Amino acid sequence: MPLMFFGTIGPLEILVIVLLVVIIFGAKRLPQLGSGLGQGIRNFKKSVSGEEDKTIKNKAE
Repeated sequence: MPLMFFGTIGPLEILVIVLLVVIIFGAKRLPQLGSGLGQGIRNFKKSVSGEEDKTIKNKAE
């Protein structure tokens, strides 16, 4: 029988993870962490799609 480290994640597991994040980072820093993560994802998507290169070329002209 193989070990399944990441099976289905239930509501109890999600609640435990959220509580640990709140305990570690504190409730005041969670919005900052969320916005930073969102900006990082946006920048990554822009760099992968090449959208940033187009804007740099347009500014150079």
